[in-house]
Amino acid sequence: MSHVVSLIANQAAGSLSPAEAWRAKEFCSGQHLTWLAAGEACEFIVKNLPDVAQLKMILDHKATDVIITKFRGRRKAILVADMDSTIITTETLDELAAFAGLKEKIAEITKRSMNGELDFATALKERVAMLKGLDLSALERTWEATEFMPGARTLVATMRSFGATTALVSGGFTYFTARVAAELGFDINRANTLLDNGSQLTGEVGEPILDRDAKLATLKELAETRGVKLAATLAVGDGANDVAMLKEAGLGIAYYAKPVVAAQVANQVEHTDLTALLFAQGYPKTAFK
Repeated sequence: MSHVVSLIANQAAGSLSPAEAWRAKEFCSGQHLTWLAAGEACEFIVKNLPDVAQLKMILDHKATDVIITKFRGRRKAILVADMDSTIITTETLDELAAFAGLKEKIAEITKRSMNGELDFATALKERVAMLKGLDLSALERTWEATEFMPGARTLVATMRSFGATTALVSGGFTYFTARVAAELGFDINRANTLLDNGSQLTGEVGEPILDRDAKLATLKELAETRGVKLAATLAVGDGANDVAMLKEAGLGIAYYAKPVVAAQVANQVEHTDLTALLFAQGYPKTAFK
């Protein structure tokens, strides 16, 4: 089966030259070198899967992401994206904790949870319990400071314009996913629910907890609803609770991922932004929305 090798360069570190792209193609015994964006993204077809580590070693442009996809069915019908540190630049629970003076303490637990060192549901309940009594105004203040990851808006808009179903599925909270989804145009958003008494957080999370299993279940559910195979899905995330869906999706992308994720997911974005997911599907930059 043929595959496509995509090279996507961070242009802040310089352009990817035609000569370098050609050298990469020859190293992989590839064919049909095509540019998706001059100096930024190109692709070529290979019969045999190359050694990505070796390919990166021969590239002079070290800030280049290499993504390999199957030749057939590259454009996906479904996008399932994590939110914290993927679609937005921060971990909302950590930022919320800052208003309780607990950011460093809670961020350390978040870090361990996202690297798979702690059970997700247990760690989530522990952190939320520490926020009992926090005024609800902290939620709005956290939202006001939230920033989108570069390329997020373009990724969602472009895939939707080509008919894809887009879903934001987070182990975070509906307070934030609903706002992110509305702002960026996601069709669906799912997350956990922070409970409150009308003025303050109660320190509890609504059940059931949306964890790694729920993320994978959502991916499968959306594929079934859409009437497509899992091969037609794209998933992106950075934490341990994303691994299951990343491994099952037709194309799973680890985005600036935690070590435990990077060790298990072959396709990774380490240098560029979320538009790399569009280039990986063969979209030229002229098709971006």
